[in-house]
Amino acid sequence: MLRIATTNVNGIRAAQRRGFGDWLDTRGCDVIAVQEVRAQADKLPEDAFGGYHVALETGSIPGRNGVAVLTRTAPAAVRTWSGAALVGGPHANPGDLDQIAATDRVPLARDLRPFITQGRYIEVDLVDAPVTIACLYLPKGGLPAELQRPERMREAPDGGARYERKMGFLAGFERYLTRTRRAALADGREFLLMGDMNIAHTRYDLANWRRNQKHDGFLPEERDWFDRQLSPRTLVDVVRSLHPDEDGPYSWWSWAGQSFTKDVGWRIDYHLATPRLARAAVSAGVDRDFRGVRLSDHSPVVVDYALE
Repeated sequence: MLRIATTNVNGIRAAQRRGFGDWLDTRGCDVIAVQEVRAQADKLPEDAFGGYHVALETGSIPGRNGVAVLTRTAPAAVRTWSGAALVGGPHANPGDLDQIAATDRVPLARDLRPFITQGRYIEVDLVDAPVTIACLYLPKGGLPAELQRPERMREAPDGGARYERKMGFLAGFERYLTRTRRAALADGREFLLMGDMNIAHTRYDLANWRRNQKHDGFLPEERDWFDRQLSPRTLVDVVRSLHPDEDGPYSWWSWAGQSFTKDVGWRIDYHLATPRLARAAVSAGVDRDFRGVRLSDHSPVVVDYALE
C-alpha cells in the first residue's frame, strides 16, 4: 500500500508554525507533493520536511512559488525545468541540502520557457514502486479583459495579462504533459501528476458554481482544457473516480468569513494518474484540519494506492 498526498502549504514557514511538521510525522504518507514552499534554501525552517528525503525546486523569486516531493527513500531520479534541484535526507536542515543536476528528459514547450525559473514543477522517479511522481503549481491567472470590472475585482485590472499568462502556460503544459507521461510509460512506470491546478473542473468541484461561471479558475476555457487532459486511456482524476457525482471533497477555502466553517470551498488540488495506477486507488480524502488547526488555506488530499 502506498499513501500519497498533495498539499499546498502556502508558505512552509507559516505551515510549520501551524503544525505541518506534526502532520508529516503522524499521517503515515509515503510520498507527499508540496506546492508554494515560498522560501529559498537559506530561509527554510529547521527540519522543514521531517523524516523524509526531499527533492526541492525553490525557483528564483524570493517568497514565491516553490515545489517539492517528499519520499521515504531517496528518489531514483529528479527532473526540473530549470535543470537543477536541491536534495536532502531525513531531518535535513537548510545547510544540509545539496544542489544537483536535474535535467528533464523531454523537450520543454515554448510556452513554458517564461516559467523555467519560477519553481512550478518537479518530477521524481520512485525507487520502491514503478511510478513517476510529478508536482505542479499552476499559475492562478485572472480574467480576460472583456470580463474585468474594477468595482468587482480585488486586484487592479490588468487588461487580461494574468489571464493570457495562464492560458499560455496551459497550452504549453498540455503538450509537455503528454510527452512526460509517455516517457514514464515507455520507461515502465506509471505516472501521477499532483498539485494545485487553480482550476475547478466541474460544478461538483466548487460550492457556488453558478455565480462563479465568469470567475477565474472556473472559466469555460479552463474547464475545457481540463477536459482534454482526462480520458480512460491517458489520465484519470483519482479522487473524482472514488467520489463520483458528489460535491467536493473541497481542498481550498478562503481565509475570509465563514467559508471554511460552512464548507464553501473549491476542489483545485488533484491526483491525476495513468489508468492502471488510478484503478489501484482504494480510498481518498481531504484532511480538512489537523488537531483543529488549518495548516494552510488548502488542505492535504490523501489517497491510498494498493501497490506493493
